[in-house]
Amino acid sequence: LDDGVLNQARIVQGVKVVGSFEDLELLVERFRARGTPISELIDTEEAPSRQHLAEVVQFATRLGIKVSRIPDFTETAQLTGQSLLQPKPIDLSDLLGRPEIAADLASVARLINGRVVLVTGAGGSIGSELCRQIAEYGPAQLVLADASELHLYRLDMELRESCPQIRIEANLVDVRDNTRVEAVFERFRPNLVFHAAALKHVPIVEENPIEGNKTNLLGTRNVAEAAVRFGASNFVLISTDKAVKPTNVMGASKRAAEAYCQSLDIASQTTLFTTVRFGNVLGSNGSVVPRFEKQIAEGGPVTVTHPEITRFFMSIPEAVCLVLNAAAAYAGRKRGDIVVLDMGKPVRIVDLAERMIQLAGLRPYIDIDIVFTGLRPGEKLHEELFDSTEVLQRAPDMPYFAASPRVIDKEVLHKTILFLEQAVEHEDRERAVELLRHIVPEFRPGAVLARDDDDYDPEAMVVRIDRKTKTRPSGPKPVA
Repeated sequence: LDDGVLNQARIVQGVKVVGSFEDLELLVERFRARGTPISELIDTEEAPSRQHLAEVVQFATRLGIKVSRIPDFTETAQLTGQSLLQPKPIDLSDLLGRPEIAADLASVARLINGRVVLVTGAGGSIGSELCRQIAEYGPAQLVLADASELHLYRLDMELRESCPQIRIEANLVDVRDNTRVEAVFERFRPNLVFHAAALKHVPIVEENPIEGNKTNLLGTRNVAEAAVRFGASNFVLISTDKAVKPTNVMGASKRAAEAYCQSLDIASQTTLFTTVRFGNVLGSNGSVVPRFEKQIAEGGPVTVTHPEITRFFMSIPEAVCLVLNAAAAYAGRKRGDIVVLDMGKPVRIVDLAERMIQLAGLRPYIDIDIVFTGLRPGEKLHEELFDSTEVLQRAPDMPYFAASPRVIDKEVLHKTILFLEQAVEHEDRERAVELLRHIVPEFRPGAVLARDDDDYDPEAMVVRIDRKTKTRPSGPKPVA
């Protein structure tokens, strides 16, 4: 098939071009009548858009046809003489409704090359990909820190095999153990710190608020303070869209961690703090995608909590690309700003489930059913990437915004965290959550927030910075 009218009269290596993609359904019926059923469609277009691929998959699956594509010729590292024209399955990340972002390689290389880099939560989905990409830029030393022995072992072995020229140091570290954190900082004196360690599963953290605060807030405090004390030049916090108007302890603890790093960023004369906030990551450990894959492999049904629930999605390489870009492009941002990826429109989870069923060559609601189970404790109907009170700016040609949330008084914040730490030590759940609400007053436990996605336009909230005066309209006043 070829959509070019002139090409439809051609014969390619003895095979006639029989029509365009729009003719697919008619041609499928014609070939089936001849006793030649069509079972697979291979897309050989160069760099097809994600939207186009989604349309191809949806149309072909309706006809019972599996879809694959030839490799992208620009992905030279993945090509071999044997694989050059071998079809590969369509990946779910190929179907995201926006262009994939690309890294500013030169600035990232300047940030990392020849420096000592520490990654906490190194064995997780984001942490491990961070380590892989960091290793490509030639750090003097890459220090891996994780509380999981198994995850740390696997990543250590992988990196030693793939990057033998890089000095790798694997360290078992629980960020909640301040003595251990300081010992690692004192030993390695990292220049760059990427803090990815966190508890992220909303229902589990909701049932275990003490543990969520220990890791997400107090653990972040330990690593951030050590970065300042031992002279790190850059500290990068990995945050989440669940920190915006949080309805659960996980999101509120991450927003409190953001606020703590904001306070250090404003106060520090040496260490630059960058907080990077993004949505869900496709295929990360414990995420919805592996669960859907398992349910589809078992014949269904696929379970979705609510028919209207939406989330922002990005691939793991994209998430890491954003983190590295944000860390390397600090110039022009104000101290205390938070970097937020422009993730386009949110995706309905039921649409994601339908696409995954289609990618498996099956038909939603016919071959695999989808059932709705109800929202879980603390789960939002819709997530947001920034609060309406946050003043936004966007640098030209950058795939992210810089948001300026309210700044909490440093003394009040630190004092509240000390009281929260005492509540944690005494296993006082109610008091710990109450103090978390003092830090994050917008925290509304159990609320279900809705938003008209058709009206969601981040550009409408952007404030353009005057390049000459470096000024912006005044935003919301800092509050304690």
